[in-house]
Amino acid sequence: MRDRFSSLGPEHAVIGLLNIKPTEELLFLDLVERGVTLFPSALAQCLARSKCLQASVLGEWMIPHTFVARDRHDLMTWITAYGKAGVTRVVTKQNRFNCGLGVHVWEGIEEVHNQACFGSLAYPFVVQPLVESVLDVRVVMLGDYIEAYWRKNPHSFRNNLYCGGESGEYHLAEDQMDLCRAVLARGKMPYAHIDLMVLPDGTTYLSEVNLRGGLKGARISTARYQELIARINEGFIEDCLRNRAGSPLTHPFGSCG
Repeated sequence: MRDRFSSLGPEHAVIGLLNIKPTEELLFLDLVERGVTLFPSALAQCLARSKCLQASVLGEWMIPHTFVARDRHDLMTWITAYGKAGVTRVVTKQNRFNCGLGVHVWEGIEEVHNQACFGSLAYPFVVQPLVESVLDVRVVMLGDYIEAYWRKNPHSFRNNLYCGGESGEYHLAEDQMDLCRAVLARGKMPYAHIDLMVLPDGTTYLSEVNLRGGLKGARISTARYQELIARINEGFIEDCLRNRAGSPLTHPFGSCG
């Protein structure tokens, strides 16, 4: 893809996740402006790379009062808003960290403000109220294949299995399935790992989403997982060739892997 980057246009499609470095993500914009078809979409790939973008684009499904702190002015605004809402303990999520490594708990948003002002917490990052007694649920959606499992760590608020803990099968309610489908549709994601926050009363919020993720705790094997991803990619190619016959998109598809 990089060797042919300058010559790509509406007659080309790139299948697979692009290995674009954080400093060059505007290349997604250039590809879209030139009419290159990306699968997964440019939006999906950018969302998977940025928790801040997720909060901006998918925030309507997240815990109320979730926001992106881009600078100290955002923090000052939300310090007042959190005070009015009675929010005390908060969680921050660093923009590009996975496996729970960038998630931190604070006793109040003033602590976040102090650390950010003195350079110990780099902008941008996501801030949201800490919700107690929440059940963490991972949903794996690969076309017609859907499975969900809960994750718990009695010794840490981080429920990622990377950080320890245990897991078990979870049966999604219809409203939770609707939430997952809505997130995939909004993010233009053909498949995803979706993390949900389920409150004791059943109220469910989106935690985060990624195109790929760990399978620890899932029933599906790595080999089967890769097979289903390949099948989704092949189905997209077949649909394009069938539905866009005679259109500019007739060039053989290249795989980025």
